[in-house]
Amino acid sequence: MNGVESFASLPMWIGFIVFVLGMLAVDMFALGGRNAHRVSPKEALGWSVVWVSLAFLFAGLMWWYLDANVGREFANQKGAEFLSGYLIEKALSVDNIFVFLMIFSYFAVPAEMQRRVLLYGVIGAIVMRAVMILLGAWMIAQFSWILYVFGAFLVFTGVKMLIFADKEADLGDNPLLRWLRGHMKISDNYDGENFTTRINGVRYFTPLMLVLLLIEISDVIFAVDSIPAIFAITKDPFIVFTSNMFAIMGLRALYFLLADSAERFHLLKYGLALVLLFVGFKMLASYWFHVPVLVSLSIVGAILVISIIASLVLTKGKEKETTAG
Repeated sequence: MNGVESFASLPMWIGFIVFVLGMLAVDMFALGGRNAHRVSPKEALGWSVVWVSLAFLFAGLMWWYLDANVGREFANQKGAEFLSGYLIEKALSVDNIFVFLMIFSYFAVPAEMQRRVLLYGVIGAIVMRAVMILLGAWMIAQFSWILYVFGAFLVFTGVKMLIFADKEADLGDNPLLRWLRGHMKISDNYDGENFTTRINGVRYFTPLMLVLLLIEISDVIFAVDSIPAIFAITKDPFIVFTSNMFAIMGLRALYFLLADSAERFHLLKYGLALVLLFVGFKMLASYWFHVPVLVSLSIVGAILVISIIASLVLTKGKEKETTAG
């Protein structure tokens, strides 16, 4: 397919998919296994380090293979594309975490019951992202102008995110949630980590099913932003797929790591909006000039680092004021 060629062979695709399935199996028994419990920050930090390390190990192995079989320049190019895509996807996944927190808070989901919901959410996200990546690659191959549509959409999304970054969403007014409640039999109480329960012989969905559905739907919405964003970095489906998968597989551990301190990163939403604006304008201007991948990586990294540091500095000042008061 013109425009979406990949260096990856069929065995590479199969090998990586087997790796993803294997890590998902491991993840089902990690972070608490089958027993409902509150994931500690230490546990979440350990698994976050594991996922990030695996991503960099993959990048190193890919670079080593391409350097030996294709050439140093090509290896550097693909390595930079993967790291840029991974950084963008990892950063945008933080926005998912803000939404997850809002959903869990609204439904008052106990911390020990969030683990299973997120696991199924990650599995659903992997399937949906794979479908959307294949669809995006096909669209680019068939209609090269679709990249400009992607770029315009990212600019629009970035502007909207800047405007509404501080606005708190109200799930009670969400039409989708009202529709789900009106068309599903929902019990009033939770039944452990179960998504269904039986009351007087009648099968009901528990509120946890509503939580899962909202998380899956929110990931579809986020994927509409993140998939076009990574296609601005590379059109190689293998790079797009692998960087997405590594970011998603580490999402659950990252959530538990940031869950108790998400308010300290309130400026990160503005940073993410600026990243989307940069990527969108980059796609729109691609006809006139090309932004090197390493430059894109540096700009995205700088935006995120500045927004994180600024968030921590400002919230530290507020904490001191609160303590003094």
